[in-house]
Amino acid sequence: CGHREPHTLPLRFWVNVIKNPQFVFDIHKSSITDACLSVVAQTFMDSCSTSEHRLGKDSPSNKLLYAKDIPNYKTWVERYYRDIGKMPAISDQDMDAYLVEQSRLHANEFNSLSALSELYFYVNKYREEILTAMDRDSYCRKHKLRQKLEQVINMVSSNS
Repeated sequence: CGHREPHTLPLRFWVNVIKNPQFVFDIHKSSITDACLSVVAQTFMDSCSTSEHRLGKDSPSNKLLYAKDIPNYKTWVERYYRDIGKMPAISDQDMDAYLVEQSRLHANEFNSLSALSELYFYVNKYREEILTAMDRDSYCRKHKLRQKLEQVINMVSSNS
């Protein structure tokens, strides 16, 4: 089972957002909306998947609904990733500068303390797993990210 899906980000992140918009937006999700979003999420997953799905009369209706469109959607997804692959790499400095500028432009649009609190809650909950993963990653070791994260965790926990 060592096969890894190349489109992990959309399958793990975007499908979750599609199926659970209440995570991002302050809305109520009815059972009808939930059923519709499940169809959209399934279509998205099938479009991003590289494996072939054999469909038959026993296949779930949400897979059959857009089955004829999936090959076209798969082509769009492949073209999207191919186009990204052709783009020049962005340097760490350029990325940092972009994030600083975005932060400045949107500084008044959200509650940064609330966001930091949520991030801290998540990091604290999965502390060991995150720190272990950082120990295994050469980039994280090179830049001493584990130590920096531990400093932040200790600082926040001592102030709260």
